[in-house]
Amino acid sequence: MLIPLKKDTCRSGLAIMSGFAEISTPRRIMPAEIVSLQHAAALWAFALSFVFGAVAQRSNYCTMGAISDVANFGDWTRARMAIASVGVAIIGVALFKRYDLVDISKSFYVAPKFIWLSHIVGGLAFGFGMTLASGCGSKTLIRVGAGSLRGLVTLIVMALFAWFTLRGILGVLRVNSFDQVAITFAKSQDIPTLIGLSGGAASYAAIAIGVAFLVFAFVGKEFRAEKWNWIGGLLVGGTVIAGWYATGKVGFIAEHPETLEAAWVSTNSGRPESLTFTAPPAYLLELLGFWSDKSKFVTFGVASALGVIAGAAAMALATKTFRWEGFASTEDLTNHLIGAALMGFGGVLALGCTVGQGLSGMSTLALGSLLTVAAIVVGCRAALTYQMWRLDR
Repeated sequence: MLIPLKKDTCRSGLAIMSGFAEISTPRRIMPAEIVSLQHAAALWAFALSFVFGAVAQRSNYCTMGAISDVANFGDWTRARMAIASVGVAIIGVALFKRYDLVDISKSFYVAPKFIWLSHIVGGLAFGFGMTLASGCGSKTLIRVGAGSLRGLVTLIVMALFAWFTLRGILGVLRVNSFDQVAITFAKSQDIPTLIGLSGGAASYAAIAIGVAFLVFAFVGKEFRAEKWNWIGGLLVGGTVIAGWYATGKVGFIAEHPETLEAAWVSTNSGRPESLTFTAPPAYLLELLGFWSDKSKFVTFGVASALGVIAGAAAMALATKTFRWEGFASTEDLTNHLIGAALMGFGGVLALGCTVGQGLSGMSTLALGSLLTVAAIVVGCRAALTYQMWRLDR
């Protein structure tokens, strides 16, 4: 489902003057071929997210749980799993940049405009919200796949508030206030570029950081003792790498027939991106609500959200852990509704969630991603303190 293009699509003057020009310029991609690329990228998204959902369900991959384990018990096992996945993703993106496989510089994560207030406020809101809602966006999708009706309600409310923040009343607040407080760098905001590195040196520095993350993860005996810890960490990181390839290579055309510019046709942002799970559920609701609008189509993000649910369901059924689950009390319902609203608002404001910024964004070593992750951790820790206070009353 693509916006109809004009029949008399303009051609370059050079191509009209000489047929030989067609050899040296990018081959024009026609609308039907664009739709084919969108379908291919969506299939990639569903497949790799199916793996993400299945592995996360089996390994109990959960960022909120990892922070809770460290804060409450001093247990770093799940935190090492998350750190391992970040390390793998960083190495993969560094190799993409080194060999020019995907143009990561066009991603919104590394854009020169550093909206630092949005990253802080959004990260705090998301971190606090995911704790009230018993898990982040990806964990909510996984719970839906495993039979949680509580997760389904949380998902719908999160999607609604994400949509409000993307296009509705909260979007006006976001654009006219938070996003106005920014610093614009001369170049991209990834850490290697900010410290003056470029080309091969920047890629090698990123690889070294990724290796350091992996070393930190694997020095933990408890982490190595259970195979699903390191399988989860490595495969989740691998799905992020595959996501960048799907949007940046499979769904990429060098020259769009309407704009005559390079285009990433499979994403809602119109740029290369990888997994994220706050905005895509909102885009899924929008797609279902405006199905007759031919400009709407199953994007990479929409397909990835569906893939996680399917993968988690398949693993839950295979391991006989599928369980119907509801709310325990009115207070439980209230906490999840508030948490879902905070996640929807915060995840869009901060340009990503624990996966969107914590994995996909961190894989680019963007300054905004680092700030968002730090804010999410602080927000989560504050919510854990609040919950303990509630229990002690």
